Amino acid sequence: MEPAFGLPISIPPRNSRDRLRALHRQLRAAILEGRLRPGLRLPPTRALAASHGVSRNTAMAAYDLLLSEGYLSTRRGGGTYVADVLPKLTERKIAPERRSVNDRRLNEFWRQPAAATDAGPRIPPRFDFRLGVPDVAQFPMDVWRRLSARTLRAFSRMPTAFEAPQGQPALREAIARHVSFARAVACRPEDITVTAGAQQAFDLLARILVTSNRTVVAVENPGYPPLHGAFAAAGARIVATPVDEEGLIVERLPANAGVVCVTPSHQFPLGAVMSARRRAALLEFAHARGAVVIEDDYDAEFRFGERPLDALQTLDRSDSVFYVGTFSKSLFPGIRLGFVVAPPWAQRALGAAKQSADRSCAVLAQEALAAFINEGHLARHVRRMRQVYGARRQVLLTGLRNDFSQWLAPVPSAAGLHLAAIAAASVDVEAFVERARQREVGVYSLRRYQTGKSGEAGLVFGYGALDERAITEGLARLRRIPRN
Repeated sequence: MEPAFGLPISIPPRNSRDRLRALHRQLRAAILEGRLRPGLRLPPTRALAASHGVSRNTAMAAYDLLLSEGYLSTRRGGGTYVADVLPKLTERKIAPERRSVNDRRLNEFWRQPAAATDAGPRIPPRFDFRLGVPDVAQFPMDVWRRLSARTLRAFSRMPTAFEAPQGQPALREAIARHVSFARAVACRPEDITVTAGAQQAFDLLARILVTSNRTVVAVENPGYPPLHGAFAAAGARIVATPVDEEGLIVERLPANAGVVCVTPSHQFPLGAVMSARRRAALLEFAHARGAVVIEDDYDAEFRFGERPLDALQTLDRSDSVFYVGTFSKSLFPGIRLGFVVAPPWAQRALGAAKQSADRSCAVLAQEALAAFINEGHLARHVRRMRQVYGARRQVLLTGLRNDFSQWLAPVPSAAGLHLAAIAAASVDVEAFVERARQREVGVYSLRRYQTGKSGEAGLVFGYGALDERAITEGLARLRRIPRN
């Protein structure tokens, strides 16, 4: 008979008096070691007895002992379950000791505190000005479901197989047309590698461009920490380079920089647009020194007002620029699809790195996205959301200027889903952020995006996931919080 548990339970011979004790001991150990998880429904005693060759009385007695000790519980409607809360004293005595995150078997980089992430549950505050989160409720899910269903039907009529690691041909063609129309980026489908979002794009670029302990990578300060992490994990020597109202200060780049990472369309997190003068200077720097530029076209699709400046990739004449884009904000974060437009000399290596990482992105999602772009749904959705986000941005900007002008100065910005504001020197920003969370408002300190102790203190406000009423209420709550 098939065992009731996927556990190696060993029962003494029939003439032994230890059968009950053995069954009880092994079930308790499995609970404490986490092999039987809290809330798991256990098999009936009849099934347990039959599968392990014990009498039903023995099985019932084992369950009764575990119930009396607090390891099991019963619920209305029948059934026996592993208790949600286990006895603490016994658990500490028997459960295996958890090893430190500084275990020397880990790669040295991942033992650093800065590399750790909080994987625990995060309960967002009611009014969360979180960065980089679009309004998923506005996305045309009915259209996406229809296209996904159509894609699935098409796949059911043909064998499924992994395609080229660079991405489905239909999606690469659609992206090439999309970036040509939206950002004047001239590229062919073969120039594009589809990635699992922008973060994988950074990771793949770090794999092919960084020689450990040798390559110098210049990043913006303040900047995007996950990008820094991808290159640092590959062994790059990271040099934080300051930004101002014109974007990255090219004159402050280290002369030996082999890679320069920038967000020229909407500097993260301050929001500045890199000036035409700085763009030309950066491309000249890369050409003269044989360096490469990684252009994260962050939030470029959501611009309010004037026509955006040309992308660095459009201006590049020496095959120095890698252009990175993502659909996490124009569609929804869970789609996990982005892309890299790479120079010809790097395309083979980038494809090989992608194949080494995960072979390819989800084929069904790629095909559905290709149809979404080709049928014009992406362009229509972006146009509509540009108006929605523009109205929210104006409410936030007006509120900051009217009610917080004595201690917060919004940074001029004409794009994106967030605003930054510089705080007066007398304000304890970190304490303010904590007090805001206690009042169910999530705002974020500029310090979390800065390298080193220098730099201005301030706050960043994301408005993608908050409607105008929620923005107004969130700001009203912030007005009542002491600033120091």
